[in-house]
Amino acid sequence: MEAVQRRRITVRGVVQGVGFRPYVYTRATGLGLAGHVSNTPEGVVAEVEGAPEAVSRFCERLAADAPPLAVVDAVDHCEVPLTGGSGFTIVASRGGGPARTLVSPDTATCADCLAELADPADRRHRHPFITCTHCGPRFTIVTGLPYDRAHTTMAGFPMCPDCAREYADPADRRFHAQPVACPACGPRLLLLAGRPPREVPGADPVAGARRLLAEGAVLAVKGLGGYHLACDASHAGAVAELRRRKGRDAKPFALMARELADVERLALVGAEERSLLTGGVRPIVLLRRRPGTPGAGGVADGVAPGSPDLGVMLPYTPVHHLLLGLPGDPEGPRLLVMTSGNLSGEPIVTDDAEALERLGGLADAWLTHDRPIHVPCDDSVVRVCEGEPLTVRRSRGYAPLPVKLPVEVPAVFAAGGDLKNAFCLGEGRLAWLSAHIGDMDGLATQDAYGRAQRQLEAVTGVRPVLLAADRHPGYRSGRWARDHADGRPLVRVQHHHAHVASAMAEHCLDGARRVIGVAFDGTGYGDDGAVWGGEVLLADYSGFTRFAHLAYVPLPGGDAAVHRPYRMALSHLRAAGLDWAPDLPCAAACPPDELRVLARQLERDLNCVPTSSMGRLFDAVSSLAGVCHRSGYEAQAAIELEGAALAAGPGAGVPGYVFGLREPAGGDAGGPVVADPGPVLAAAAADVRAGVDRPVIAARFHAGVAALVGVLCGLARERHGLDTVALTGGVFANTLLSAACARDLRERGFTVLRHHRVPPNDGGLALGQLVVAAAAGAARVTDHPQQGEAHVPRGTRQSA
Repeated sequence: MEAVQRRRITVRGVVQGVGFRPYVYTRATGLGLAGHVSNTPEGVVAEVEGAPEAVSRFCERLAADAPPLAVVDAVDHCEVPLTGGSGFTIVASRGGGPARTLVSPDTATCADCLAELADPADRRHRHPFITCTHCGPRFTIVTGLPYDRAHTTMAGFPMCPDCAREYADPADRRFHAQPVACPACGPRLLLLAGRPPREVPGADPVAGARRLLAEGAVLAVKGLGGYHLACDASHAGAVAELRRRKGRDAKPFALMARELADVERLALVGAEERSLLTGGVRPIVLLRRRPGTPGAGGVADGVAPGSPDLGVMLPYTPVHHLLLGLPGDPEGPRLLVMTSGNLSGEPIVTDDAEALERLGGLADAWLTHDRPIHVPCDDSVVRVCEGEPLTVRRSRGYAPLPVKLPVEVPAVFAAGGDLKNAFCLGEGRLAWLSAHIGDMDGLATQDAYGRAQRQLEAVTGVRPVLLAADRHPGYRSGRWARDHADGRPLVRVQHHHAHVASAMAEHCLDGARRVIGVAFDGTGYGDDGAVWGGEVLLADYSGFTRFAHLAYVPLPGGDAAVHRPYRMALSHLRAAGLDWAPDLPCAAACPPDELRVLARQLERDLNCVPTSSMGRLFDAVSSLAGVCHRSGYEAQAAIELEGAALAAGPGAGVPGYVFGLREPAGGDAGGPVVADPGPVLAAAAADVRAGVDRPVIAARFHAGVAALVGVLCGLARERHGLDTVALTGGVFANTLLSAACARDLRERGFTVLRHHRVPPNDGGLALGQLVVAAAAGAARVTDHPQQGEAHVPRGTRQSA
């Protein structure tokens, strides 16, 4: 009698909603194996029975030959008793038990679906919700696990006989594709306009929407993870009106282009940028403008005023492709502004009734549909630095894919920061960063934060036993963690330590050896109560030493200095002992009455928190050089200073400005090395008076900062034997600075860690909080400011 074997195979990872069960079915039947496959909360589980050689071949390349959207983390199999029978089936999914499978992110429409969308002979010709196992919505429609249609927002759309036949056919591309639908049974697209909004009569809502866009209207367009506000990017009046309505004075708008050729006319597109633009994620990609193109190429000047970059994406849903026009369609706008559907500072709108209310003062019409969005998810933002991706905002297309951890962690929730918030859940060797939440100022964002936390817990199965938050006593994210601790330990993590730990974790360092962490950003609460932000830390997961930092200068008026960079420039000049001469642009930009008040404020040290922030130093030099005096959005002055430096061309920054260094009296035991920006301010002011071009001043400043990083890291290596440097914090989203620092450090023999998959800004902060809190653990806490709350030990290793 021929030998027969039966094995049970459990596949973990992103294996639901990506065609994995159909793939298993096809593989098993092709080898003549009997058995079944099912989705379960822990992944895909299959049992196969047949000749031992066939069973072995089935198991051998199960992961290697998986469907394109699958991410297989582990394949476990064991022998089980024979059951006999013939044939192989996909059986009903099993619920119950903790969720341990991974949900797939939403994915851009695939080439096969696009071909059908444009084919008049196909039954899904121009169907706005065309999808298959290789593309379409996933994370944003999931309501529970295991991943089946009943656990998605497609549950309310029963399949017609034709779709049901495709769904049940193993040879069909839509075999067990949960969002499958067609014009006969799928969601319905609507165009609404007027006050109150009513359906616009006409057979084709897309044609009506395209006509409105061409006329200069602002449309609210329902996407995968929320509403966008769209207008014709070439229509200066429409762009200006959208800015006025949204309350967004200067922050660049994102663009959506019909095709890659439209992008290449506007911006420089390298191989990595092309891959990002045309791949399955299709984030907003920050691209350097082509020289001489502001206002050219069909883009109004008001789209991205003062920015060296354009943020561009290509269509990623069928609705987008239809809105921008299929081949043969009448001409319409080829470039659209596509910005998140909200007022500035509010979370993205996902609910249809809420869209009509909250976007009523922003949009002239609504292109919407009746498939609910369960999970809000903004567009991701990525740029390329020296040929490698640098994630600025990690959201659609990436969330909720986990980050693999270098160390085992208990079940931890990390709250993140208050700007660019994303929180993190982790357990074992996996961490899940949430989609982008945003700034935690408003109640609406805080409510969205709570909903997102509950949803991510549900789909990951992580039940936190330990919480982590920033040490800032006023952070709303920290307050949320405290209020929801329910007796669980809450570990407070220093802001810049978390940044360094985030870079270490992304690069899978186990923390056995410290790194030199260069953490440059705008603000972070320091252990001495000052605002830190120009830090060089010697760090592992269990603690840090503050090796060096920028010299403290007053931050006059707190947020007032952030929004008016000339205040920061004047503060730095005063700290450097330099006069506020009226021929300096920053002094000229400050109104006379404010100038007198500011002088008294600094003299009397009123509302002047000391800061070591590198971000604020960028603001100061930007205003001193006459580049930007008022900041309408976060980092505007720094972004425009980078743009000015780029305009100077290669080599223009040589020689760079030189920082002063003050060594502690007793070596490391006497405190950190202090980098004095006073000489930089003096040299820049002299260049301004000498008539040196602004781009040259900007380039010399960038070169000076890069040189400072190299010098400080050299001192740290000399004194502590460390040779790995992590560049982290929001300042390192500046690719000109990041590249200059990395080149110099590599030439000095350092190993350089930079962020790629996790943002260097506060969007990646929670990952660092998580690994630091896990290393600290409840047993290692040393002080308890509130019941159940703890701080990472700091007394023995902190030299500040």
